[in-house]
Amino acid sequence: MRTNDFYYELPEELIAQDPLKDRTSSRLLALNRYTGEYDHKTFKEINKYFKKGDCLVLNNTKVIPARLIGEKINKPILSVSEEPATLSKLAAKDHEKQADKAGVQANGARIELLLLKRRENDVWETLVKPGKRAKPGTRISFGNGLLIGEVLDILDDGNRLLQFSYKGIFEEILDKLGEMPLPPYITHELEDRNRYQTVYAKYQGSAAAPTAGLHFTQELLEDLERMGVVIAYVTLHVGLGTFRPVKVDNVLDHHMHSEYYQISQEEADKINTAKKSGGRIICVGTTSCRTIESASDENGYLRASSGDTSIFIYPGYKFKLMDGLITNFHLPESTLLMLVSAFAGRDKMLNAYQEAVKERYRFFSFGDAMLII
Repeated sequence: MRTNDFYYELPEELIAQDPLKDRTSSRLLALNRYTGEYDHKTFKEINKYFKKGDCLVLNNTKVIPARLIGEKINKPILSVSEEPATLSKLAAKDHEKQADKAGVQANGARIELLLLKRRENDVWETLVKPGKRAKPGTRISFGNGLLIGEVLDILDDGNRLLQFSYKGIFEEILDKLGEMPLPPYITHELEDRNRYQTVYAKYQGSAAAPTAGLHFTQELLEDLERMGVVIAYVTLHVGLGTFRPVKVDNVLDHHMHSEYYQISQEEADKINTAKKSGGRIICVGTTSCRTIESASDENGYLRASSGDTSIFIYPGYKFKLMDGLITNFHLPESTLLMLVSAFAGRDKMLNAYQEAVKERYRFFSFGDAMLII
């Protein structure tokens, strides 16, 4: 199976740069994965495709303002305790005044950081640009020293481990200094941070939004519940591994990065009960799909669990639990396009994408949606 088997032509102007004012006003291409037939609807009409007893699975992760812009620290001003013991008292006092005044000196070399995964003791796995400026031992200042990061190690994939030092609460500092980590194909500035969050976002930890969920409003979810649709929540903190381009010719040679997930007993029970009762399990987004497929057994029974998953779903995969998928339109040759092709069939999926291009649908994170059932 070749990576270029999942290529399609996309006019650049169809890449959505801004979210719509009304979340539910996006268009919806509803695809029957058995026949390949499709309907053109708006997202607010999606409840027509549900029935009582179905279970809608949502990823309630919350995007953190994970993009930080800092400067490489050139020469730290040492404290008096760090000076040689021979330092005279007069020189020490003068040095202390300079330290109070200057703090740290950054040389102006701009460094961009993207927080990917939190580890223990204020250590994060990060993506650093440019990487050549971030060798082990490098220190980076953010917000004029409000937050300091030190590079501990370079991982096999080129990502960096950084340990942060700060005064106060890390989340509050990050909220003050960080920017939303929009994908590189979005060049417009986001006016409202909340438009890159789902309305049900709860647990912080993602470096990217589970964008299929951006189409839902609280009112639409309440409408579905009144119909008898069961709403279940899982958590998968989205990293960049899901979105990294496939750089190998043979799909089987691609390595997926791991992402942390969690499923509570209560939510697993909801999903298992719905499945056992004949309801369909419909995932909102590829992240919800990957979560439940990672944690279910060969009989389609979902276990309450937590941990890291690096599941890679491509054509030939046998789905254990998912019966339907709500998703956005994905990049050519991406692992996400491979996942939806595994569910609906590559030819049916690429035909649907051709139709979406023909009908001028909006693509990618802030774009329109598909329902595959």
